[in-house]
Amino acid sequence: MNVKDKHERRARRHLRVRRKVVGTPERPRLNVFRSSKHIYAQIIDDVSQQTLVAASSNEPAFRELGKSGGNVEGARIVGQMIAERALAKDIEKVVLDRGGHKYHGRVRALAEGAREGGLDF
Repeated sequence: MNVKDKHERRARRHLRVRRKVVGTPERPRLNVFRSSKHIYAQIIDDVSQQTLVAASSNEPAFRELGKSGGNVEGARIVGQMIAERALAKDIEKVVLDRGGHKYHGRVRALAEGAREGGLDF
């Protein structure tokens, strides 16, 4: 198994998930993407095709904490950051789009961090 096959399989799984998971203005989609070093989260309204809120481990606010985005602890902090920013824009309910990744490890930590921060999904 090579890397290209691995990425293609994840992309196929993501498309399969996206057939069912749609972000609406009332309940936007919390999209999660992870690379080996960083983790990214966006809250997206698919109807208007706009990103409402975003947070990542690759931004200065996160780097000031001195944490790594490549581990569970960093993912939980990014989840709390996205929840804080979403609540500031009156977004309380979202639907989770795990991006074709399994719901464990960093993806799960980000989701739990967002729940701790006050998001409902």
